[in-house]
Amino acid sequence: MKQRSRWSYVAAGVVVLLFAGLVYAWSVMSVPIAAEFPQWTKAQLSLAFTIVMIVFCLGQLLCGVLGGKMSARVNVWVAAVCFLAGFYLASRAQSPLALYLAFGVLCGLGSGLAYNAVVSTVVRWFPDKPGFISGVLLMGFGIGSFIVGKLYQAWTPAYVGGWRLSFVVMGIVICVVLALCAFFFEVPGKDFKAPAGQKKTVVCREDCRPAVMLRRPAFWLYYVWAIALSAAGLALISQASSIVREIDPAVAPGAVATIVGLISVFNAIGRVLFGGMYDKRGRSLSMQLVNVLFLITAAILLFALKNGSVAVLVAGFIVAGLGYGGVTPTNSAFIRSYFGPANYPINFPLVNSNLIIASFGSTVAGALFDKSGSYSATFLLIVALAAVGICCSLGISLTDKRSKQ
Repeated sequence: MKQRSRWSYVAAGVVVLLFAGLVYAWSVMSVPIAAEFPQWTKAQLSLAFTIVMIVFCLGQLLCGVLGGKMSARVNVWVAAVCFLAGFYLASRAQSPLALYLAFGVLCGLGSGLAYNAVVSTVVRWFPDKPGFISGVLLMGFGIGSFIVGKLYQAWTPAYVGGWRLSFVVMGIVICVVLALCAFFFEVPGKDFKAPAGQKKTVVCREDCRPAVMLRRPAFWLYYVWAIALSAAGLALISQASSIVREIDPAVAPGAVATIVGLISVFNAIGRVLFGGMYDKRGRSLSMQLVNVLFLITAAILLFALKNGSVAVLVAGFIVAGLGYGGVTPTNSAFIRSYFGPANYPINFPLVNSNLIIASFGSTVAGALFDKSGSYSATFLLIVALAAVGICCSLGISLTDKRSKQ
């Protein structure tokens, strides 16, 4: 049988992650739910997003642990079933707990399984450009919320409770797409070699087992950096629709979805740019640029809120998307370059488990709004988190210098 082009695996991976990334559309998906249940607070609705992020991380880790027993293809099939069951049960929800179990647990598990199965498999076909390919794959994951958000707006009937039908439709569509794309995933054979004339651009320092990696200061400094910047991004993403409405309550629902979707679009662009940047320019520049972009984001959003300018808000969302887009491909590239490809399927979800803590950024943002009635406190939180990120990046540089002495 003729071997497929390695780019066919990338194409299938992007499609799968496009649908698996719909969990990031929660700020748009939750609007009609809030309309049906006005007694539910923003913090309660934000908790659904927090739970989906936590289970997403656990799903990744489960996929890595079972990597030797279950193929990527089987993991994607299991993910398809999880999405179908999760969206169907969520469509029947009458309480926050039911929503948490259905959307938060089942859809989060499906997203995590698909994410690790696709990334850890497809990247093996590109030892010459791991950061760039990670960025391309994660571009699909990042832009999923924009596409799904727009489709959700178009599908969802205007009457109260119309979101329930949309959830059923999404569950069916996602299940079918993932089940078909799963046939494309397989690991390269022992005789596989990258195309002639190409070479690795990211040098692997050493292959570390998880236990060894977890004893390295560089890992923990990076882990705190990822928590801080992921929390900043998730706090903004989960509240984006409400932020638009605070600045201008007259913005039409369709326009809100488009404005919020800009975060996803530029998040996707940022993933490709930063993935390639890590391959060519290394860790330090990539991390510090992410930090700076979040500081700029906070400044722009505070200005937009003070002046009630939707145009300035749009600029802030664009910068935020680019900054947050830089976190996930840097996670992947950092783990491969510092701790090697041999244990990547387990080491990668371990670093991504930062989202378990970072996901509370969305809950904190909702709670801050419930208490203050404004999102200005959330923007100041982003500044503090970016400052933590700067310190962590400098700390890794210091440990690198000491290890070379």
